[in-house]
Amino acid sequence: MNIEEFDYHLPEELIAQTPLKDRDTSRLLVLNRKNGDIEHRHFKDIIEYFNPGDTLVLNDTKVMPARLFGLKEDTKAKVEMLMLTQIEGNDWEVLLKPAKRIKVGQKLSFGEGKIIAECIKELEQGGRIMRLYYEGILQERLDELGEMPLPPYIKERLDDPNRYQTVYAKETGSAAAPTAGLHFTDELLEQLKAKQVNLAFVTLHVGLGTFRPVSVDNIDDHKMHSEYYQMSQATADLLNETKQKGHRIISVGTTSTRTLETIRRDHDQFTAQSGWTDIFIYPGFEFKAIDALITNFHLPKSTLVMLVSAFSSKQYILNAYQTAVEMKYRFFSFGDAMLII
Repeated sequence: MNIEEFDYHLPEELIAQTPLKDRDTSRLLVLNRKNGDIEHRHFKDIIEYFNPGDTLVLNDTKVMPARLFGLKEDTKAKVEMLMLTQIEGNDWEVLLKPAKRIKVGQKLSFGEGKIIAECIKELEQGGRIMRLYYEGILQERLDELGEMPLPPYIKERLDDPNRYQTVYAKETGSAAAPTAGLHFTDELLEQLKAKQVNLAFVTLHVGLGTFRPVSVDNIDDHKMHSEYYQMSQATADLLNETKQKGHRIISVGTTSTRTLETIRRDHDQFTAQSGWTDIFIYPGFEFKAIDALITNFHLPKSTLVMLVSAFSSKQYILNAYQTAVEMKYRFFSFGDAMLII
């Protein structure tokens, strides 16, 4: 299957640069994944599509202020470092800009030495393994020195960093937000619970795969980057009960979906576990976990467009995207939402 089959034309002005004032006032395109029918609503209307006994699964990862600006210790040249994944101890996988001049043994200084990062391994495409040296607690140093790592297509500065966090964010560790969840408010979640919709939480820390485009023509050759996930026993029990009673599991975002499908791929039922997943979901994939999906509008030729195409069909998804372009929906992280049922 060729990467060009997942391309579509998006006018640049439709890329949302700032979040809406109220999270749940974004538009909602509702797609019937079986016949391609489309409805146009607002996100706060999503409650109408839930039934008592359904379980909504949310990714409670929290974005780190993981973008740091500093200097090379030897030349004082400026450098930018995006922290992605904790490997072990104080060793982190990062993206550097510019990267080609950062070799093993070289050190970077952030905040006049409050964080020192030493390169211990070179990776492909700007990636490095860096060993961090600092005093105190790393999260406190990042809160002091770091910035929220907004995607490169967002050019404007974010006035309120909390708008790039979900209202239920809890487990710190992501380099990017699970953006489908940005539309939910505390009030909307309470309304869902009042309708006897269950809320379940999983964690998947969004890492390098979010920032890297597909670089192969044949998508069968693409290798997803591993990301850390975990599911509690309480969540596993709730999801198994939901399935047993014939109710639906509705996933919020591609990250929750990848977590759920990873666990169900490897087991006959949901189980409490943690680990690393490099699951790549594209057309032909057999879904075993989810029955509906809440998601945003994704970049052309991205693995995320492939995932939603697998859940519905490439034809229906690209038609829905074309409709969204014609109706001037807002795209990507701070954009509008889609419900696929």
